[in-house]
Amino acid sequence: MAASRLQMEGDDSVLLHITHSNLKSFGADVRFSPQMSVEAVKEKLWKKCGTSVTTMALELYDDSGSKVAVLSDDTRPLGFFSPFDGFRLHIIDLDPSSVTTGGWLEDTSLVEKYTISEEDYAKRTDSFRKFKEKRVSQNPAASEAKTKENFMEDLCANIKVGDRCEVEPGEKRGMVKYVGRAESLGPGYWVGIQYDEPLGKHDGMVKGTRFFECPQLHGGMVRPDKIKVGYYPERDPFEEDEI
Repeated sequence: MAASRLQMEGDDSVLLHITHSNLKSFGADVRFSPQMSVEAVKEKLWKKCGTSVTTMALELYDDSGSKVAVLSDDTRPLGFFSPFDGFRLHIIDLDPSSVTTGGWLEDTSLVEKYTISEEDYAKRTDSFRKFKEKRVSQNPAASEAKTKENFMEDLCANIKVGDRCEVEPGEKRGMVKYVGRAESLGPGYWVGIQYDEPLGKHDGMVKGTRFFECPQLHGGMVRPDKIKVGYYPERDPFEEDEI
């Protein structure tokens, strides 16, 4: 289907696919108003990828992969460059010390993690282990209660992969990517979410198990009672500023 045919009837905005020079797994479809300045477009993208406005360069490609324009004038409206639905807007991060460089936003194994020896952890009096041991000693019966394997299965009846959803707390929006058991997280049923914004904790892999795939920091696993499915489109942070 030609790019121009993807335009929503009665809507002059354009839906562009976003890619990033440093974040190879980053990809998002974002709707823009042609009246937005290039600077405003960069502001919107900064909130999604972390590349600052002052060190961001933008290139526009058509749906065949050919470069259409370099958006070098921040004062020009986006519509000046004749974008159509389905075109690709490529972000180039010009800052060699940017948070997007080095790959650690996509590969958390590159991030140095704090570790503590078993001996030192056992000596701590404010650890979760000590807290749990204290609770068990105060109420032994509570420790015997087991979460059933079908815990919250009934709440998953109307939740399916591909559904748009909103997650509490925080009214975070995204798409359902997984529904089912996750033994590494605990008994019962879980729902995997790909958030629209980088509000998650992973890329769909949790404790060594791959439940689904999504960009790094966009993934979350929640209990089904924390989500609502329905018409929850991706929010536009600039929608309140438009007339």
